[in-house]
Amino acid sequence: MAARILANLIVMGSGILGRALFQAYRQALTNASKSGVAQETMQNIRRGSKIMAEPEARQILGVAEHSSWEEVLKKYDNLFEQNAKNGSFYLQSKVHRAKECLEAVNQKEAQGTPDV
Repeated sequence: MAARILANLIVMGSGILGRALFQAYRQALTNASKSGVAQETMQNIRRGSKIMAEPEARQILGVAEHSSWEEVLKKYDNLFEQNAKNGSFYLQSKVHRAKECLEAVNQKEAQGTPDV
């Protein structure tokens, strides 16, 4: 008798938990569509990549087109540390991606290959 009651409690509890998880997932999708995250994700999928453009990278780091690599690194270190202390992970990742983009551009220029 006790085993049957325990089994019923387990089945009922798992059903309640399953419905709660499903409702939470639906609410998360609703919130994502309201904030534009879903549209941005779909645009990134359509683009096929999340490679940052050089002008956007320069704008994020606040450097001019003819800035030296040392200046880029100085701005990167400053912005990265500021966001590490009291900023957001999103901004910190944007700063990091901007540095990666400019690093690739800098390497191409150092090799002497023109940007196509």
